[in-house]
Amino acid sequence: MQTLTRNQMAARLARDIPPGSYVNIGIGMPELVANYLAPADEILLHSENGILGMGPHARESEIDPELINAGKKPVTLLTGGAFFGHVDSFAIMRGGHLDMCIMGAMQVASNGDLANWSMGRKGEPPAVGGAMDLAVGAKRVYILMEHNAKDGAPKLVEKCTLPLTGPGVVHRVYTDLAVVEITPRGFVVLDKLVDISDEQLQARTGAKIGFAGHPGV
Repeated sequence: MQTLTRNQMAARLARDIPPGSYVNIGIGMPELVANYLAPADEILLHSENGILGMGPHARESEIDPELINAGKKPVTLLTGGAFFGHVDSFAIMRGGHLDMCIMGAMQVASNGDLANWSMGRKGEPPAVGGAMDLAVGAKRVYILMEHNAKDGAPKLVEKCTLPLTGPGVVHRVYTDLAVVEITPRGFVVLDKLVDISDEQLQARTGAKIGFAGHPGV
């Protein structure tokens, strides 16, 4: 089955960010979203390491080794962009000033529980970073991840088996197969992004899913 590429996934999510939003971009796949925002929408991107007004990834001729995002990738700065220390950056994250954050995940449960910092392996050092602060501080939490892990295991599950980042914090998930909303009824598919039947999508998901527009949803 043909699935979306990571760039296609990022572009699809970028379409749903309201103009004028303040948005934190997480490390990994979410970094790609910065490349698909329309300048006219005036979306202000925040990076945990102390940037507001971050632009797209830097091209070779634009690279400044002192201008990087939280994932240590060279980026650009929009006109009017600002730099600040971690204290101010985390105050933005924790203080409810972000309209949205975009993060990756290892598992998302049907009640919105998020696991995205540890595989739960004994002896692994903690690496949560600012994910917990973003999960509870942003007004909306959007997840960008593949629908299934490399071994085929579902990443959308009934209950997370990995250590939680935050309980009930996720609002929407964008995968390489679909856009899935977290609702009081559980997972609801807003948009299928590839040629896949409802039954096939359900088979690749670890919890019951509904479909927007269907009776009872």
